[in-house]
Amino acid sequence: MSLGDIAGLIAAIAFVLLVGALAVPLLKLGRVMDEARKSLSDVTEHTLPVIDEAAVTISSTNAQISKVDTVTTAAAEVSTNVSALTSLVAATVGAPLIKIAAFSLAVRGLFGKGEKST
Repeated sequence: MSLGDIAGLIAAIAFVLLVGALAVPLLKLGRVMDEARKSLSDVTEHTLPVIDEAAVTISSTNAQISKVDTVTTAAAEVSTNVSALTSLVAATVGAPLIKIAAFSLAVRGLFGKGEKST
């Protein structure tokens, strides 16, 4: 056996040891990847129904919001109409009421003076 053969044998043994040393982390990495795949599968299995439920909830909420928008618009129109009606009643009935109140005050003042002077 020559010196070159011994060096080649040592190099081959070193290469086998290196491959063995690198095989262990690769095996562990393979296990980690398997666990990650299982975890991702579980998360996907549990997440998809939640996403579907959220989509249904969002569409239902949008329908309710459109109904509320209709009600809000109607309430705004009613508020505007009530405001206009109040202004009309105040303008129509307010001035005569003020005149009646002034006349009533004048009559009470007139009779009040008559009672005090006697």
